[in-house]
Amino acid sequence: MSWQHVCTRQDLVAGGGVAALVDGEQVALFYLPDQSPPLYAIGNRDPIGGANVLSRGIVGDVSGELVVASPLYKQHFSLLTGVCLEQGDVAVPVWEVKLDGDKVSLRPPAAALNRTGT
Repeated sequence: MSWQHVCTRQDLVAGGGVAALVDGEQVALFYLPDQSPPLYAIGNRDPIGGANVLSRGIVGDVSGELVVASPLYKQHFSLLTGVCLEQGDVAVPVWEVKLDGDKVSLRPPAAALNRTGT
């Protein structure tokens, strides 16, 4: 699947997350302007709590790893790998994300590409 425009930089919240609906799947977008890269995208569904809430979690750093803490049970999910730090066998998908000027675009994870055959 090719890159899909989802929003603009003005739609993002510096230091926090917003949710976007992409091909029927909720994605949590995090804009961290002091980081390189400044954008991160993971699945919005908390696999432990079962709700689409990760975009509302608190962004932080655990031992040098950028994470979001789920607002449900407070597990930490890596913004780079999607892996839950407390339960290594649990993870959320990580989406490719890019900022082109003010345009934010996403591409689904490789597993989703393989699933759709594109």
